[in-house]
Amino acid sequence: MSQSTSDTNLDVASVVEDVNLRRVGHYTIVILFLGFFLLPLITGIMTALKTSTAVANTLPFMPPLGDGFTLANLEYAFNRLSYAFVNSLLMAIPATIINVLLASMAAFGLTMVRWRGQLGILVLFLIGIFVPYQAVLVPLARFWNNIFPIADMLEPVFAIVPLIQGYHSALVPLIITHVAYGIPICMLLFRSYYQSLPNSLVEAAKIDGASITKIYRRIILPISKPMFGVVFIYQFTQIYNEFLFSFTLITSANSSEAPITLIIPTIGTSTSGIDFGIRMAAAFLAALPTIILYVAFAEQFAKGLETESA
Repeated sequence: MSQSTSDTNLDVASVVEDVNLRRVGHYTIVILFLGFFLLPLITGIMTALKTSTAVANTLPFMPPLGDGFTLANLEYAFNRLSYAFVNSLLMAIPATIINVLLASMAAFGLTMVRWRGQLGILVLFLIGIFVPYQAVLVPLARFWNNIFPIADMLEPVFAIVPLIQGYHSALVPLIITHVAYGIPICMLLFRSYYQSLPNSLVEAAKIDGASITKIYRRIILPISKPMFGVVFIYQFTQIYNEFLFSFTLITSANSSEAPITLIIPTIGTSTSGIDFGIRMAAAFLAALPTIILYVAFAEQFAKGLETESA
């Protein structure tokens, strides 16, 4: 009896020890990954709050102490980026809204409606995803600057519109370009979502006499809200952070219409080197709109990902 009891206690002890070791291993891995991902973020924040002397004399991830602490970097970066924030938002918000709406309509027409030539149009959309930016930069610049200078045409109109300036017309070619380039990939995201919907929704609406437009507006659009959140966040982030098209069509960070991605590389540079404190402060300020967007649409984003994976 005592022998069996001792064996049982030994088995329980070994199981508990194995469980504890496994748990310790799991927590160790989690902490290592957490540190791996958070260390660059912490380093950037600490650097943004340090003076130039503190940046040079302390480890990057150490917090600023005493005279090494400053908010001047954030103030300077905000003053430099204030008008660029406006330019980037004026470019990204309308481009994203138009992009998402057109992509949703295209995905609906290519997924839930049957018509002749549908496959050929779908192939063209898919080809559009794989056209590299670099291949169209020269034709794009020539088209918007020489063949169809829409920015110059719209500048007098923008000059009389409240809250914006005439030079903001230079953002219109960028908006149209981002819409054209973003529709294929956004359409593919919407199409994968619409393929998961039952065809009975559309068939029942057709039997009731609803038109294609009414089916999209009354049935498909309301149930697509989670996917709209996913695609909106994705495309806004892509447009807001885009550099190549902005550099090609606007060219100079000194231009009044320059978006934020053109301004950041010039902040903190001088003949004596780079002020990393100011550079980090500008980078974190520039990231605020996308962070706010992720927080605002977090629920829709999670629902959209769940639906997509299902």
